[in-house]
Amino acid sequence: MKLLIEQFEDYTTLYENEGDKKNLFIEGIFMQADIKNRNGRMYPKQVLSKEVSRYMKESIERKNAFGELNHPPTPQINLDRVSHMIVSLKEDGSNFIGKAKILETPMGLIVRNIIEGGGQLAVSSRGTGSLRNIAGTMTVQEDFRLATAADIVSTPSAPQAYIDSIMESPDWVFDKVTQEWIIKEVHEEIHNTKPSMINEEKALRLLNKWLKAF
Repeated sequence: MKLLIEQFEDYTTLYENEGDKKNLFIEGIFMQADIKNRNGRMYPKQVLSKEVSRYMKESIERKNAFGELNHPPTPQINLDRVSHMIVSLKEDGSNFIGKAKILETPMGLIVRNIIEGGGQLAVSSRGTGSLRNIAGTMTVQEDFRLATAADIVSTPSAPQAYIDSIMESPDWVFDKVTQEWIIKEVHEEIHNTKPSMINEEKALRLLNKWLKAF
């Protein structure tokens, strides 16, 4: 499955008091369905609705729906880079309106300082899924799965170059044994190789192949 990233620049900020503490939130469109986006991709409404429902139950309701400052090159959530927690995601026509709380983590404090200093950021969903060309539009298929409904990123100065780098990203699969995402090519080579045949040289070659994919 491809690593799929979609970005939105428009969001609002708001503060909510919790005792003497003032929490900062961002709110806006996190995802859109049935519209060909600027990446040339389209997410069918039934695909997004189904995945958002799962994400709500398994992540948001359990308070572990986190996002990062900037995109990592993998579908994995890196806790040392978490900047915010998604607290709601609601369907509104073809849009999915999200709300995220900026956390007091090192990355969250960077986000807060940028916003309060007048800086402009963007929110961007990150997930994995396969694509099918339907009538000239790359359409996301039923295997789509969210890694996060929103990372926080800077608006790229060269959008097309940014998009091209995303489209060239490697295929990923989820390894049920290690419970981690792994590049498909490396995953297949590892699982097609007998343990007795994996020596130090082969292990280093696989590691280098992994690193070169980024």
